[in-house]
Amino acid sequence: MLPVDIADIETAAQTLAGSIQKTPTVAAPRLSGLLGCDLVLKLECLQYTGSFKDRGAHNKLAGLPESGRRCGVVAASAGNHAQGVAFHANRLRVPATIVMPRLTPFTKVARTEAFGAKIVLHGDNLADSQAHANTLAADRGLTLIHPYDDPLIIAGQGTAGLELLAAVPELDDIVVPIGGGGLISGIAIAAKSIKPSIRITGVEAARYPSMHDALAGIQRAYSGSTIAEGIAVKEPGVLTREIITELVDDILIAEEGMLEAAVYQLLTCSNVLGEGAGAAGLAGIMAHRERFAGRRVATVICGGNIDPRLLSSVLMRGLLQDGRLARLKVEIEDVPGVLARVSATIGDQGGNIVEVHHHRLAYGQPAKRADLEIVVETRDRTHITAIVEQLKAAGFGVAVI
Repeated sequence: MLPVDIADIETAAQTLAGSIQKTPTVAAPRLSGLLGCDLVLKLECLQYTGSFKDRGAHNKLAGLPESGRRCGVVAASAGNHAQGVAFHANRLRVPATIVMPRLTPFTKVARTEAFGAKIVLHGDNLADSQAHANTLAADRGLTLIHPYDDPLIIAGQGTAGLELLAAVPELDDIVVPIGGGGLISGIAIAAKSIKPSIRITGVEAARYPSMHDALAGIQRAYSGSTIAEGIAVKEPGVLTREIITELVDDILIAEEGMLEAAVYQLLTCSNVLGEGAGAAGLAGIMAHRERFAGRRVATVICGGNIDPRLLSSVLMRGLLQDGRLARLKVEIEDVPGVLARVSATIGDQGGNIVEVHHHRLAYGQPAKRADLEIVVETRDRTHITAIVEQLKAAGFGVAVI
């Protein structure tokens, strides 16, 4: 018997009514055309704190006995779980302590603190913070709010599955990012209870495939940065592993490039902002299109809390890969009027110059020559080729960087 059932999720839905967003499920026609399936998006990124974590956090906090509410709670997190617990603890007047790694970005610390939690910076990583949270819970009589390995947390996350099947009952597939496994566990219980034939697929980041490995009996160390830091979990849950073993049909792996592309395509094709972890389901579909071809598919955009600087980098890199920006190296004679000629040639072809860098001091560069590094806004790769050919016809040496 599984630790959570459909009755637990239905009870959680009643508990959450009026306290969390009932997020929309929207069609994604442009992405559907690109991927060859009929795709819909469950927008958990529209929760108040920007992720699905609101659901489990509120359900767990609302289920505390009066003594637990008086003593308070503690959680370890550097991201969405921290904000979900802090926000809903404040709403329910439960004192909350959040333990975060010492090097957590200040913006995340400030945002969590603004929700009313006491912040404790401890340790070099999340494992250190979790160990300290366990110590605080034991020493001070606080209730530990685990990010995923808790029946009430799993039941709360599962309410997203109830909403999804109510909105689109004819679904063939649901694709869900996996970190610790709380979200996919809850959704799988809800969805399989309502429609046993539905196929549930998880997606993990290639650098942190901990649930995939646990189910396959593989032991290894995980490390390295990932754009999907929200699902960069080294130790998957015990309860969630049991549920996933029973109800999830497959776990796919998404490489970093595909995770990045998913964030870009989600924003440019559907005007939806997802963080790396939030767009991981879409990345899995993009990487395994044949698996979903011709099917009615939903993926959960489980979070939208992406750092603006990272988002800027993703968008610029995406424009380069799409051929909508080009970096050109143009060799010129270092004499008056040449820069104007280069600019006019690009402009005549409909290119828009975004940046120009003039390099005169490169080692081995003749004194009367220089290199221009030019960033040009273009329509597509064919347009880039046309601009390059026109520059060459005008007598300039050109290379696309």
